[in-house]
Amino acid sequence: MLQDGLLAQLNTAEQFFLKTIEGFTQDNALFKPQDDLYTVTAHIDHTAHTVSWFIDGAFRNETGFDLDFEQMIEDSHNKTDFAAAKTRLKEAFADARNIIQAQSDENLMTALPDGPIMGGAPKLAIIPGIVDHTAHHRGALAVYCRLLGKVPAMPYE
Repeated sequence: MLQDGLLAQLNTAEQFFLKTIEGFTQDNALFKPQDDLYTVTAHIDHTAHTVSWFIDGAFRNETGFDLDFEQMIEDSHNKTDFAAAKTRLKEAFADARNIIQAQSDENLMTALPDGPIMGGAPKLAIIPGIVDHTAHHRGALAVYCRLLGKVPAMPYE
């Protein structure tokens, strides 16, 4: 079953991300090194939103992915509650695991709708997309941690 490997990838991505943000608190929630960048909380919220965006685009929306990126970015920029963003991240990963677990191998291999986001690729291709996107924001947050004078936790322990 394809689900086992995909679920393992989701679990690892979530664990690495949560380990990386261990050093942050609500006191750091609004930190950002420049005005035009995400805050700590916005990074976490955006990452959670994107996990859901991939799942929705592949499994819930018949027309594929929502391409209103400006709205998604604005929504995340407005988030200020660190704990709520962290909860949203955990919920997004839990939902992703539930959706993947419920799929047959045949459905996971079904092509995504034509379009600019992975058009024609098998639905399971979203999992490496989630992993890569999560790693991108995890790396940015590790840098933020250092800019705050902290040492980011080693995510692989």
